[in-house]
Amino acid sequence: MKRRIIYLLGMGTAALLVTSGASAQISLSSAVDLALQNSTQVKMAVADVQKATAGLAEARDAYLPNFLLGSSIGYTYGFPVGQPSVYNVQSQSLLYSFSQPDYVRASRAALKSAELSLKDNREQVTLDCSLAYIQLDIDLSELAILDQEKIDAEKLISIERERLIAGVDSRMDLTKAEITSAQIDISRFHIQDNAASQRQKLAHLTGLPAASFIPDAKSIPPLPDFSNDDTLVDQAITSNAGVQSAYANAKSKMDLYYGDAKQNYRPQFGFGIEYNRYAEFNNYNEYYLRFQHNNFDVGVQITFPIFDASRRAKARESAADATRAQIEADQAKNQTSEQVQSLRHSLAELKAQQRLAQLQNQYAQEQLETIQAELKNGSGSPNAAPVTPKDEELARIQAQERYQDALNANLSVMRAQLSLMRSIGAIEDWAHSAVK
Repeated sequence: MKRRIIYLLGMGTAALLVTSGASAQISLSSAVDLALQNSTQVKMAVADVQKATAGLAEARDAYLPNFLLGSSIGYTYGFPVGQPSVYNVQSQSLLYSFSQPDYVRASRAALKSAELSLKDNREQVTLDCSLAYIQLDIDLSELAILDQEKIDAEKLISIERERLIAGVDSRMDLTKAEITSAQIDISRFHIQDNAASQRQKLAHLTGLPAASFIPDAKSIPPLPDFSNDDTLVDQAITSNAGVQSAYANAKSKMDLYYGDAKQNYRPQFGFGIEYNRYAEFNNYNEYYLRFQHNNFDVGVQITFPIFDASRRAKARESAADATRAQIEADQAKNQTSEQVQSLRHSLAELKAQQRLAQLQNQYAQEQLETIQAELKNGSGSPNAAPVTPKDEELARIQAQERYQDALNANLSVMRAQLSLMRSIGAIEDWAHSAVK
């Protein structure tokens, strides 16, 4: 119910954005809800679940008697061949088959596989939406930093021109400052393109206009720390919906094989009941001694397959399908465990890089603060070289670059953490944890 309320609120926000064309902040959980509702991948998985549900009902309903009403009325001349009737009522059902319980179990396993596949698709869509959302948020932060960095670079160019005129610095120093400004322009173009790409991706996922997307950084829940968790591989094997779906599909294929194999050399029992009303104009009374218009029969049909080559071939085909499905499930399990193990190791390295980027950012900020203090109060040492506004602008640009490095290091860590949550089937709950 909570998720439905969130979804309805998200859809209302989407409708307002589409109709007004305005830009507004949207939370991560709302974006994920819209993506799950709008995703063609999820819609196809829902259709697979509906199909599997109908398949299970079909397997179970083989024991339920059907009810048919029909007519084969017609004129006859001579002996009435085919027993034409004014109307007839029939009902048939399966009483017992050695194969049908296996078919029911196969359908039940197929339904479970489809439900798990739906969960797996939902988690993939959640991962795609979350990554694009976080990437867009960081891109916008970097663009704001680059805007300020561009202002500082232009100030540095102005300072270098003045120093060149005064004969303090060379032409090379001015060119170096202009190169810094040009590099900032290139970085800005690159990040603008990436932000536009993420907006377009989010628009395709959620159905909202690309220009309206403004992420809310406060809506991104804190990420769990997997550094000391040695159970991730086991969690992935037991909780990954894709792996579970593959094994459920393998079980379904195996149960189908069992059912097809039991079609040979085992009897099948069926029940039937039929009523026919024959017309008077079909001259039955000329050929039957005790003809009556109302006829009724009921009975049990027993079929014992002595030899059926096509059924034996069908059983071999089902056995091959079951073997392949089992191998595919094992392969999915191995790939998932290897992926989780690789992500764990890379996460440790990424965290070390994140720590280094944070320290470098901290050092650059401290260096900038030191230069600013010396500009204001002096260095306090008569032998020290005086600090100039050029040094301040260089330190400011350096601090902004180190801050960008720290943002990118944070993004790399978050990607690895989100991929790990995707592997253990926890990412959808994480995306809505801020709302809870």
